[in-house]
Amino acid sequence: MTKTLSPNLTQVTYHRIYMDAEGDSHFDVVTVEQSLARAAPPAAPFYVSEDRPASKYRFYTFEPGWIGELHPAPTRQFLALMSGAVEMKTTDGTVRRFGPGDLVLLEDTSGKGHLTRNIGDGYSTFLVVPVPAA
Repeated sequence: MTKTLSPNLTQVTYHRIYMDAEGDSHFDVVTVEQSLARAAPPAAPFYVSEDRPASKYRFYTFEPGWIGELHPAPTRQFLALMSGAVEMKTTDGTVRRFGPGDLVLLEDTSGKGHLTRNIGDGYSTFLVVPVPAA
């Protein structure tokens, strides 16, 4: 049997909310390259990206119907949605919906910010990893 590699194995993508010079927020998609490495011997090689700084984590849980009106992020942070469904809206009017497994980097720590809404029937929980400024 011939093994074919999916192009997704060597790249990871995530969503990013950033602020422009006028304080408006926008979405972007970021791609991180990975390469096959023996990162945890004796385990078989797997795909790994370069290291990025992070030192702590927290969890955010939003009740059904929760709405976070327009607000800047409290810190530059990754949000990994673990359960539920949320919608985020930037000030340019773009709306994106996220479900379990989606990853968002919030960089709009000042300015007008973004809106977040729990759109599911249950609680939505994020794993949150604050990261230093790029």
